[in-house]
Amino acid sequence: MSVADLPEQSLGRVKAGDKEGWLALFADDATVEDPVGPYEWDPEGRGRRGKQEIGAFFDLFSSFQSGFDFEVHDKFTCGDEVAVLVSMHITMKDGTKATTRAINVYKQAPDGRVQSLRSFWNA
Repeated sequence: MSVADLPEQSLGRVKAGDKEGWLALFADDATVEDPVGPYEWDPEGRGRRGKQEIGAFFDLFSSFQSGFDFEVHDKFTCGDEVAVLVSMHITMKDGTKATTRAINVYKQAPDGRVQSLRSFWNA
């Protein structure tokens, strides 16, 4: 898979609710920082490391969502990284809707999987 394909592959699997497919995109020792820095889900701001923690993160955000969609507005690829400006449209289980704009930066591992995902958004 090309590094340029990682954002749509990742976000598409989240949209489909495909946890196993999403996790398969990540290297075994991958990291996910979503959002980057301290947040109520991650008070120390260390991110999630390894597939077990990344899978638990999928469960966390899926627990309050009933729907997810996205739009990629812009994409910049340099070497083994790609940054995208994306709008994520989330429908909560109570029916309320929210849109979050973010810059997601994906780094590709040598084997083609995601080595790291860093998401910058206003928390």
